[in-house]
Amino acid sequence: MAAGRAPTGPAAEQRARALVDRYANLILRLSYTYLKSTYDAEDVCQDIIIKLMNREGRFSSPAHERAWVIRATKNACKDMLRQAQRKTLPLEELGESSLRAHAPEPPHDEVLDAVMALPASYREAVFLKYFEGYSSAQIAKILGCKQNTVDARLSRARAKLRSMLRTPDAPSQRQRKTSGGRP
Repeated sequence: MAAGRAPTGPAAEQRARALVDRYANLILRLSYTYLKSTYDAEDVCQDIIIKLMNREGRFSSPAHERAWVIRATKNACKDMLRQAQRKTLPLEELGESSLRAHAPEPPHDEVLDAVMALPASYREAVFLKYFEGYSSAQIAKILGCKQNTVDARLSRARAKLRSMLRTPDAPSQRQRKTSGGRP
């Protein structure tokens, strides 16, 4: 098999479909949390599926394969962000037709907007915990850090989200406790 080319044929097509069914949503959602661009997330998704197709060797378990996909996605997003920092052009150099074409806006969701505003380390912990259902121990293993670190990130993320999503007229938790626990 040539480097950079996925295998071809009916068996390869079946495997590709199975990988897309199994991982496309995970890759797209995780990529979007980093890149905040649907088009870039789709590019990363395609790249990761191709890497998975070209990968020689087997995973020890489905959990190991899934962890590899998450790690590879995270690294691909970080690489894309690094490249984007180096490839900035002034708007005047883009041309008028480039300025008219833009990615469609994702649906407005206040909670998603708040999660996307979190620092990357908090965002990835929140994503893996609440969107993918991983435990703190599993997240620590995936991210290569201690479980206490994950727990702290999740706690801080929840606190930030509470303050970001609190409406001005809603009483804080502390105010509710001092008023006998009733709103």
